[in-house]
Amino acid sequence: MSASRTRLLPADAAGIAEAGRLIRDGRLVALPTETVYGLGADATDGRAVAAIYEAKGRPSFNPLIAHVGEPAEALKLGVFDRHAQALADAFWPGPLTLVVPMAEGAGISDLARAGLDTVGLRVPSHPVARALLNAAGRPVAAPSANRSGHVSPTTAAHVLADLDGRIDAVLDAGPTEVGVESTIVACLADAPVLLRPGGVPREAIEAVIGRPLAAPAGEATIAPGMLASHYAPNAAIRLDARDVSPGEALLAFGPDALPGAGRILNLSPSGDLAEAAANLFGHLRALDASGASGIAVMRIPREGLGEAIRDRLARAAAPRT
Repeated sequence: MSASRTRLLPADAAGIAEAGRLIRDGRLVALPTETVYGLGADATDGRAVAAIYEAKGRPSFNPLIAHVGEPAEALKLGVFDRHAQALADAFWPGPLTLVVPMAEGAGISDLARAGLDTVGLRVPSHPVARALLNAAGRPVAAPSANRSGHVSPTTAAHVLADLDGRIDAVLDAGPTEVGVESTIVACLADAPVLLRPGGVPREAIEAVIGRPLAAPAGEATIAPGMLASHYAPNAAIRLDARDVSPGEALLAFGPDALPGAGRILNLSPSGDLAEAAANLFGHLRALDASGASGIAVMRIPREGLGEAIRDRLARAAAPRT
């Protein structure tokens, strides 16, 4: 994404202000947290989120955690039941992510949520991270700042070793403290579920909620670090379509949409894969809601973000029981 080498910003007032400006402008900034360095982008901007996947070489569009600087901001983005509220009160700011239903009007992009109606929220305790988040003035999606499959970074040098020239800046505040990712707990039913162990021990969480944490059921991914899942439309998905059958809607790509569809949405008329990634889940939902019997999907190139787009579409098209 970056035109040349990645800038190294000091963790002072000027560096934090510049990093906040870059986030607001849709750019990528690696930021320190108490766990590991995260690769931050505006979580409300689908194009910026797509750039995260592009920089990391992430193989599929898994949900990303939205970070905010204050607990009160997180409460505006999600619907918190009694367990979620108790955990937020006990562990925020800190290395705990809560997956909750997204609040109406929260504005977290479909791509950051992988098309789901839930959102992962965290308020980090690192003072530089919180200062940046408050300077940015919006939720920041921030998976670990490394190439996918590589070891998570705990210093700015680790980030640059993986991402120099691929992102705009690193906000350097020295080594992180915890060194492992946040614990992730889903609060979507009466029994909270441990989705990923991390910086807050299971025992501490169970002491707050007064009951054992449940294990995940099935293979649905509602948080990072889990098996891949997808938004699965009701309408049948047909990939690499060269024509449109009666009753089908069309998910187009590029300047030459196929004729014959009752409803057409184009992921990117210009053939821009980042734009296509940003539009993917919203367009699928809209076509599914149109009442079409099926959705014909034009061919998406395999290079770059096209691989992840095709992966997600293939999962949406897979037979369901």
